[in-house]
Amino acid sequence: MAQTLYRNNLPQLSGQTLLTDGGIETTLIFHEGIELPLFAAYVLVDDDTGREALRHYYGRFIDIAEKAGTGFILESPTWRCSRDWGARLGHDQDTVARLNREAIGLMGGLRGDAKTRGPVVISGCIGPRGDGYAPDSRMTAEEAEDYHRHQIEAFAATEADMVTAVTMTYAAEATGIARAAKAAGIPAAISFTLETDGHLPSGQPLDDAIREVDASTARGPAYYMINCAHPDHFADVLQDDGSGWTSRIRGLRANASRQSHAQLDEAETLDDGNPDELGRDYASLTRLLPNLSIFGGCCGTDHRHVSAIAHFCCH
Repeated sequence: MAQTLYRNNLPQLSGQTLLTDGGIETTLIFHEGIELPLFAAYVLVDDDTGREALRHYYGRFIDIAEKAGTGFILESPTWRCSRDWGARLGHDQDTVARLNREAIGLMGGLRGDAKTRGPVVISGCIGPRGDGYAPDSRMTAEEAEDYHRHQIEAFAATEADMVTAVTMTYAAEATGIARAAKAAGIPAAISFTLETDGHLPSGQPLDDAIREVDASTARGPAYYMINCAHPDHFADVLQDDGSGWTSRIRGLRANASRQSHAQLDEAETLDDGNPDELGRDYASLTRLLPNLSIFGGCCGTDHRHVSAIAHFCCH
């Protein structure tokens, strides 16, 4: 196993503020004109031109963290780099594992060059086995653990400090990922996506999903996040009932757009919202989420949005 810096002491768990990037796929497609088959940014890792595009992309966000005086989480471009999605793109399991490892290697190079005052954490990004907007075919927790083990073990053999499961649509898949990460000896964060009513696409309330995963894994995840939803969609469900469940949420990667997942799925143009307005929305959420310390973006967000978020939240 490669040497890691923070696997046993994630700085975000001690309350340090860390920025991360925005909506990598929407930025590369709509702003950079790069074609990403099946929304898979990991394919760029496999050639010099693609790797340079990724360095340029992440570099803008690292610069924001340097100016803000925060740390940074380098989230690898591997949301689609798992067995089923890889097979659809013509990649066998060995190739998928190699590209996951090489993506972390690229993140390691970026960390080595970064001049942030705060720590730079490397995270292996995991996406859902199915559609990122809908639980079209659900697995049991055991099936999810078996499926995601391949990618997680690839990350565990690198300098990745942790893994982050992004755009989770139902609790059982999140549970399987948390179990697979524990077995591989690498910390995991779970990020749920929410619909306009603040519930998971499965229909489960957010607090119930967090409680279910925690109960099924002995509080296995290091923490939880919310991504791929606008703050207007979930701010009103973040009222703590006294149990402290909101304290488990440490990260936020919201969408720029207020559109629903169904509307975004059909959109042919990018709705990038208003960066300053989004930054103010994040600041409002810090009053509802006592441990919120990880700030980034999702669909439609780019360096402008993360810069605005840093302005309103990181001072």
